[in-house]
Amino acid sequence: MTDEDLQSLPDDWNRALAVVAHPDDIEFGTSSAVAAWTAAGKSVTYLLVTRGEAGIDGLAPAESAVVREAEQRASAKIVGVSEVEFMDYRDGEIEYGLGLRRDMAAAIRRHRPDFILGFNGRETTSTGKWNTPDHRHTAHALLDAVGDAGNRWIFEDLGLEPWSGVTHVAMANSPQPTHAVDVTAHLEAGIASLEAHSAYLGGLNPPVTSVAEPMRAFAELVGRRFGGRPAVALEIIAR
Repeated sequence: MTDEDLQSLPDDWNRALAVVAHPDDIEFGTSSAVAAWTAAGKSVTYLLVTRGEAGIDGLAPAESAVVREAEQRASAKIVGVSEVEFMDYRDGEIEYGLGLRRDMAAAIRRHRPDFILGFNGRETTSTGKWNTPDHRHTAHALLDAVGDAGNRWIFEDLGLEPWSGVTHVAMANSPQPTHAVDVTAHLEAGIASLEAHSAYLGGLNPPVTSVAEPMRAFAELVGRRFGGRPAVALEIIAR
């Protein structure tokens, strides 16, 4: 990240659809912002492309999917999200293509959001690490699906009215953030929502035993570019 100040994320929207590849993608740093939005009366729905079945080395995929779906639903409730959907693509094998765009466009037409939250599709993450194919392909398909959803002649067989009311698209975990959300009053809820993924965190190599301090530290780091307030950074994608 650069040292330039981050702008306040626009709040002229009411309905958000968060579309990410895996359970835990929203929770690693962004769910504090979700908690702030739902506390302000905004509606947020989660759409997960996979059930995270490849995420726990010690559990077979079918078992992992059950555990991780349950953890995601419990995590979402902590930050005020009651509607969580899964698309059943296979974890680790998401490919960009018409099928993925079609399914995402259908979800956008059904939910009719004015704000879309995704997960960074750039080659690297905010920490400088190489980003995964699942994240990259999901983000690219999502950006295209926003346009697809507004064109009645694309995927017309869905039988859903087009939706072109998305006013903002933002990506979490970007190495090039442009905006931020003040999470002073909601950081602890965000931390608790990540802690709800206990089986996943414990199954990592090495296991993650504490997320609170790293999350607080990162929120403070972002806050240095946002008036000194603990914050979540997002990249607004121009449309």
